[in-house]
Amino acid sequence: MTFVKTKIELAKLKEGDLLEVLLAEGEPLDNVPRTSEEQGYTVLSIEPAGKAVHKVTIRK
Repeated sequence: MTFVKTKIELAKLKEGDLLEVLLAEGEPLDNVPRTSEEQGYTVLSIEPAGKAVHKVTIRK
């Protein structure tokens, strides 16, 4: 479900725009970056953003 929400937000953006997503460790952090790249988006960074939370930056 997390990637579905991410994909909806990416659809609102123009080509080249960035989306920052906060993800919990585990399945969301494993699946969202992988699936984003499979769908043709570019994952620019994955950075710690707190305890068990990471900020993922994706370019459309």
